[in-house]
Amino acid sequence: MEVKEILEQREQTHGTFEEQSSISQTLKHTLGKYSYKLTPQQREAMQMIMHKQARILAGDPNVKDHWVDIAGYATLVAKELKE
Repeated sequence: MEVKEILEQREQTHGTFEEQSSISQTLKHTLGKYSYKLTPQQREAMQMIMHKQARILAGDPNVKDHWVDIAGYATLVAKELKE
């Protein structure tokens, strides 16, 4: 598959790069104000979750992989936390 085809396919599920990146950066800006509370792992997970949220908002919210990815990042952090 050529890069052009991949980009066209991703635009259907992830939205346009411009819209997705704008949403993602807006969410991450908010995180920046409060990230001092987070470990590096928590901060990375939050950024990735926000990236996935932006894909949902800009693209197709019915793509299961977006939601599974969010659950995966949340699970990675939860495994590190003490009861």
